[in-house]
Formats: sequence, structure tokens, C-alpha cells
Amino acid sequence: MKKLVVIILAAMMPLFSSAQETLKKVYDESADPMEQIDRALSQAKSEGKFVVCQVGGNWCPWCLRFADFVSKDSTVSELIDKNFVYVHTNYNPRRPSSGNDQAARTDALMKRLGNPARFGFPVFVVLDENGKVLHIQDSSFLEEGKTYSQQKVLRFFSCWTPEAVK
Repeated sequence: MKKLVVIILAAMMPLFSSAQETLKKVYDESADPMEQIDRALSQAKSEGKFVVCQVGGNWCPWCLRFADFVSKDSTVSELIDKNFVYVHTNYNPRRPSSGNDQAARTDALMKRLGNPARFGFPVFVVLDENGKVLHIQDSSFLEEGKTYSQQKVLRFFSCWTPEAVK
């Protein structure tokens, strides 16, 4: 009987470990997101690319899952690297009350990016090389199970490359 219990527990271990996913944190919570975007735009302009801001935070499991998905899928990561300057734009939904600097900066960021928080997180904002918002993508349309669909993600990014838009 003890052997049977040990065998059953051993077989179930992968289920327990996947329930407690540990994903790499990719958002720099100390960075000024406006400066990050400005640097990305400068780089995009010099390289003939667009900018994609993945708005979210280390508090968001789906944000970290997307970063993990991209890092493990070479087809997706190559498409992104070829056409975009990619920025993990930190957003804190539990911002301090309005009237202080942090709240004003968060409001300015959301205004600059076309108020993408209405779509949930992560949300992707495609900017042209001059900083104009071209598209805001609700990430829920890219999901598949507990991860993302390669086909849907490739279609999204392919439709918003500089070549496709111009």
C-alpha cells in the first residue's frame, strides 16, 4: 500500500510544480516608462522599426507568461526582433491617489499610449517611429489555454510590421 501511495504521489509531482509557475520578472519597476519609450523610439527611427510596448507588470501572471512564451518561441522572437523595438512598460494599477507625481506620471503614460488599460493586461501598443499609436492589442485574443497561440501572435505582429503598415 505504501508503495502505491509513493507511486501516485510521484506521478502527481509535475502537476503540483506546474501549478506554482515561477516566471522571470521582466519589468523594471524603477525605470521611467516615458524615458524607456523615448529611447525605444530613437532606436526604432534609426533602425527603421516600430515600437511595441507590452504594458503590464511583474504583478501580472499573463504578462510574464507572454515574455516567457516569446523567449521560448524562436519564430515569434525573430519576427519581433526584425521589426520592432520591444519595451516592457511597467504599469502599476495600485498607484497612489491622484494629485501626486506618481499618479500624474501614470496618467500621462496612459494618455500617451491611447489609454490601453481598458483592455486589461498585458496590452500591446504599437507605435510608429515617431511615437504615433498605430494599434492597441487586447492580449486575450492571443491566448490559448494557459499560454499563447503561436499562430495568433504571429498574425498580430505580422500585421503591424513597418512593411505591412507602409
